[in-house]
Amino acid sequence: MKAVIFDLDGTLSDTIASIKYCGDRAVAPLGFGPFTEEQYKYFVGEGVCNLIRRMLVTAGDADDKHPKGVHFEEVLKRYKAYFAEDCMYQVKPYDGIAELLAELKRKGFKLCVLSNKPHEETENVIHTLFGENVFDVVQGQMHGIPIKPNPSAALRIAEGLAIAPEDIVYLGDTATDMQTGKAAGFFTVGVLWGFRTREELEDNHADVVIAHPMELLSVLG
Repeated sequence: MKAVIFDLDGTLSDTIASIKYCGDRAVAPLGFGPFTEEQYKYFVGEGVCNLIRRMLVTAGDADDKHPKGVHFEEVLKRYKAYFAEDCMYQVKPYDGIAELLAELKRKGFKLCVLSNKPHEETENVIHTLFGENVFDVVQGQMHGIPIKPNPSAALRIAEGLAIAPEDIVYLGDTATDMQTGKAAGFFTVGVLWGFRTREELEDNHADVVIAHPMELLSVLG
């Protein structure tokens, strides 16, 4: 293996408090919420539009004419404004991540991030938590590039690195991540310190499931 691609939310960093902080404020003027952190762990994972849709469906705002929610555009605009300012609210890396990254760098692995979080906020989180010289590629959600689980962005990273998919490990905490990695032809590693369960990861064909970041070193050999 020559490269490791990491998901961001629920894999590199615990970001659920920031998402809840912005999401609850975005729906509060409508009398919706607050939602629990556990609910947000299942709202997230497939981009900001799906996040807002799931929030509004849960709040009962959707109908046949407005499947995303009657107030979808309004809430989406508010959420984006709040998140642009507060995407780092109470965000921290998971225990063991910094040590893992240092060891992978020492061993010569290319390190990348692929997230469905908007690109600017993805860069903000990564550079604030880890600096600007740890990752070789940082890729968030960008216009014109399909979100995960579509493998287009993942394969674009592989092509840019000039590394074959079978020589790349993909690390993530959700079904979306496992589906992305499998579709791209990567070796998939599900992580248990994030937002979802072992059952979800195994049901979506994770090659390996680990409970602590440093366990990845044993997987890589």
